[in-house]
Amino acid sequence: MLARFFIDRPVLAWVISLVIVMIGGISSALLPVAQYPLVTPPTVRVTATYAGANAQVVADTVAAPIEQQVVGVENMLYMNSASNNDGSYTLDVTFDLGTDINMAQVLLQNRVAIAQPVLPDVVKAVGVTVRKRSPDMLLIVNLYSDNDPKTGNPYYNNLYLSNYATINLVDRLTRVEGVGDVFSFGGQDYSLRIWLDANKMQSRSLTAGDVIAVLREQNIQVAAGQVGQPPISNGTRFDFQYSMSTKGRLAEPKDFEDIVVKTGADGAVTYLKDVARCELGAKNLDQNLTLDGRPSVGIAIFQLPGSNALDVADRIRLLMHEEEKKFPEGLRFGIVYDSTPFVRESIREVFHTLRDAVILVALVVLLFLQDWRSLMLPVIDVGVSLIGTFAVMKLMGFSLNNLTLFGLVLAIGIVVDDSIVVLENIERWLEKGLPVREATIRAMSEITGPIVAITLVLSSVLLPSAFLGGITGQFFRQFALTISASMLISAINAMTMTPARATSIFAGRKHGEGHGNDGKEALPWWSFCILGGVASIWFLTPSLGHFFGIASAEDLESLDALPGGVKATLWSWLGYVVLFIPGAIPGGIVGVAIIRPVNWFLGKFFKAFNSVFELGTRIYGKTVGWCLRLSVIMLLVYIGLIGLTGYGFTLLPQGFIPTQDKGRLILMVSLPDSASLERTKAVCKKIDKIVLETPGVANIINGAGRSFVLNAMSSNLASGFIPLKPFHERRGPGLNADGIASILRKRFREEIPEAKINVFGVPPVDGLGTAGGFKLMVQAAGDVDYGALQEQADHLAAQGNKMAHPGVEAILNPDYNPAIDPISKQYLGDPPAVIGALDSFRAKMPQLYVDVNRVKAKAMGVELTDVFDALQANMGSYYVNDFNKFGRTWQVNVQADSKFRMTAQDVRQLRIRNNRGDMVPMGSVAQVVEKPGPLQIVRYNMFPAAPINGAILPGISTGEIQAIMEQEAEGMPRQFSVDWTELSYLQKLSGTVREFRDLQNNPYSAFVLGTLLVFFVLAGLYESWSLPMAVILIVPMVLLSALFGVILAKMDLNIFVQVGFVVLAGLAAKNAILIVEFARDRQLQGVPAFDAAVEAATVRLRPILMTSFAFTLGVFPLVISHGAGAEMRRTLGTAVFSGMIGVTFFGIFLTPVFFYVIRRRFKPPLVQQ
Repeated sequence: MLARFFIDRPVLAWVISLVIVMIGGISSALLPVAQYPLVTPPTVRVTATYAGANAQVVADTVAAPIEQQVVGVENMLYMNSASNNDGSYTLDVTFDLGTDINMAQVLLQNRVAIAQPVLPDVVKAVGVTVRKRSPDMLLIVNLYSDNDPKTGNPYYNNLYLSNYATINLVDRLTRVEGVGDVFSFGGQDYSLRIWLDANKMQSRSLTAGDVIAVLREQNIQVAAGQVGQPPISNGTRFDFQYSMSTKGRLAEPKDFEDIVVKTGADGAVTYLKDVARCELGAKNLDQNLTLDGRPSVGIAIFQLPGSNALDVADRIRLLMHEEEKKFPEGLRFGIVYDSTPFVRESIREVFHTLRDAVILVALVVLLFLQDWRSLMLPVIDVGVSLIGTFAVMKLMGFSLNNLTLFGLVLAIGIVVDDSIVVLENIERWLEKGLPVREATIRAMSEITGPIVAITLVLSSVLLPSAFLGGITGQFFRQFALTISASMLISAINAMTMTPARATSIFAGRKHGEGHGNDGKEALPWWSFCILGGVASIWFLTPSLGHFFGIASAEDLESLDALPGGVKATLWSWLGYVVLFIPGAIPGGIVGVAIIRPVNWFLGKFFKAFNSVFELGTRIYGKTVGWCLRLSVIMLLVYIGLIGLTGYGFTLLPQGFIPTQDKGRLILMVSLPDSASLERTKAVCKKIDKIVLETPGVANIINGAGRSFVLNAMSSNLASGFIPLKPFHERRGPGLNADGIASILRKRFREEIPEAKINVFGVPPVDGLGTAGGFKLMVQAAGDVDYGALQEQADHLAAQGNKMAHPGVEAILNPDYNPAIDPISKQYLGDPPAVIGALDSFRAKMPQLYVDVNRVKAKAMGVELTDVFDALQANMGSYYVNDFNKFGRTWQVNVQADSKFRMTAQDVRQLRIRNNRGDMVPMGSVAQVVEKPGPLQIVRYNMFPAAPINGAILPGISTGEIQAIMEQEAEGMPRQFSVDWTELSYLQKLSGTVREFRDLQNNPYSAFVLGTLLVFFVLAGLYESWSLPMAVILIVPMVLLSALFGVILAKMDLNIFVQVGFVVLAGLAAKNAILIVEFARDRQLQGVPAFDAAVEAATVRLRPILMTSFAFTLGVFPLVISHGAGAEMRRTLGTAVFSGMIGVTFFGIFLTPVFFYVIRRRFKPPLVQQ
């Protein structure tokens, strides 16, 4: 027997346990850290630029050809494109989860290549890029300037900041391990700007086309060759060979100014400086970024999927601190937008929950076993199992995320059962007088089989979860496999190393001592050493912990880099030991002095507890007897409870992933159509002032001229990021993200009426959307009337904002830390279900339309291409070619100087040369009229669409919002429809009929299949098809109990509740097995079914309640958790806490009834004989 091998070698058992702990501990330091498993569908982005084109032209000439080829690419979920008035085009293609993103990029690149021949030449010249899109924006590095004390103005403007970042920082940041992409917000790349003077051009009979042709001719890179390069003529000798060079590509503005544009017959020379102004300026001046009102440039860092977020952020900080030493005077950097404090804090809170769960489980075990030696075995086994699971997680490629850690928290109450089973059986044989070694061997010979059976049953429940697909499968898989790994380690541990440790621990028990004559002792004297040492760590960490790299709550949310890796982890462990000793020594002294009276008192308490428990057990046994006699009524009650379970599902709104306070808010600003950038910047200044005055806000990054949410650039748009203060500084009322957002909305509405301003939280899963809340697309089919599309989108958004919902009273639910308390309620008044549903589509932006009379142009000898080139070169920014400076390549752009492109009359005065050499005014062949057009054309799966973003009040589920919006959309004309996108798309997908028919993606299939596997396992163990039903019938009570708790807490039916269902099914089956197994054995010994059921229920009540209470108290810290990520912890905790309490209550009464009824109907063969 394997157990006997280790019983005879106890040192080997301890060594193996220590090795498991050591390997698991090192693995925990190597695991990547993330909020969730990799649940973000891979996305590939296509970008192109058609300089000077408006949104309609970009949509017709760039978007349509590309998307016609891209649509239907393998494994595509959806695609979303934006064609903007600045000529930019972006297409995001989202693929099914699990798709190889490298292969997806190749497939998409091939499709785009097919479309390239029909794209405009200007677009092909600039290039069409296809890149993997890194979805997770890890942090933003902001460069800003101090003010010069002499002038009071900043040392550096945005142009300098932007290009300093581009030249000195961006490439270095890109090379940091774990960085997937780097993007500059508010960037103004250098460009050689050639500003044409229309009057001087006209006086010299020059057109913009002439200038462009000369630039292409004279600014060109030349390969001049070599002198004396072989081959050479026979007999010819050259002693030297020289490389040749010449001035081809120009570099300085002065070089461009000296370009000869034209020479006259009389020898007169016209230089470029005679008709234009040349300067090293910005390629784009349409954006303006500020940090707390100061000019700034933001460098967004995107994390590489699978990398450790915390390590990447630390590397970024360390690199920036090194680069800061090279900064010129007055240049500063700051990292104010950072997603890692939330990840650090949420993971830290789960570890605290794990710690609290272990302590509570230990107290429950001590209460029932009443001996510290008996307590040691479960505690050691839990530690070995949990720490050893980290090694399995490393082997399986998992990350240290909330789901895997939740699995460990729930596993505590499960893995402790194996030790308790071993312990109880050893105790039973010890009470019969056997020596410790013999008692252990005899006990293990009896319970090895049941341990294997219990492990098989619990693993069967979780096994189907490992095969779920989609985002649901990603959530379930790591959670379920983590629990399974811990259970497997626990089972192996219980059958091998636990009995060896038991012989060592119980060898010290002396009968006649302790608080009872059985030799039990509640607490050892050294337990006070542990208490003193823990207290010492608690008090000394804030002041001395940093010497060992031990982070306090404040450290976790600071901007200073914290050390990471195995070396730092081992050093921090040493730190804990050092900090432990000062409290452990006096604690041990106190323990020696007071241990006897303490144990005497605990002995009296345990004796009273046992008496009360025995009385309760006798009452329970009689109650079970009455239940069996009234079995028909009990079955009717059971059927009623099943119906109540179904009704409970109809009461709960469908959710997906709980909205969370992640310490950041997103700002979205829209001014009236065609508002200038100066007006937008003025509004941004007002916003900065209001935001920085709001309690709980740390900083604001504000960008005028660009909407990060809409992925659009326009002078009337702005958006920003609002980092909030650390969580430990926002414990007060109204200081959570929802409360701050509501206050800001109220103030914006009252104090900045000239703009539409909305505030969103960030998505619950980074990378699934740009903002929290919901996002849908109003689509148009057939011939598109953009005005009608905007009308439908505006109407739908307005109706959504008016729709009140009975669930808004949940706004006062303290589940939200507190969610939105009376302080913020005064800013909300009587709120609707949807806050700030905003339709960003603008179909009738004021625009100018150049109506070319083609007949007249032909008659006057004007080529249409010359007309269009003149418009693009003067009114747009015409990219000619490139120049080199600072070791990089920059663009040369030609455009009319600002004073020549201010009004429509300036367009009419443009000159075009006809085929006779005459200069013809633009107004002679074209009219400039006002004609409204769209600001941005969005296409969703090739259909023109208008996006609607909206925030949701706490207490209202996203499923309810989807139902509300879809109900409103039913009244739209037939050619219009709505479709969900980003996170809303994935949620809708998880709830569709198609998804429920697909067992691989249906979360409830894991519950059903897991229960079915339990039935098959039990049928094989019992050699019966009927007896397993006594176990399986109790499983539906899991759903009823969990639903009751979730409804009481005013939560929704989200993915964490569904995860809890699966775990509870296994635990319910385990408790039922304890009764059914014992009753079956007694019946096979000849005891009638009635008596067997009553005896089994009575005898097994204590272990059932002990294990159930251990699990329930183990998850209780999840129920009352707060801080970062508390929303998801409370959701899961509430479901499993209420579910376990309920199923334990129903199980101890219904399981004996099920056994009795089934055994009366289907008698086993031995009983029949």
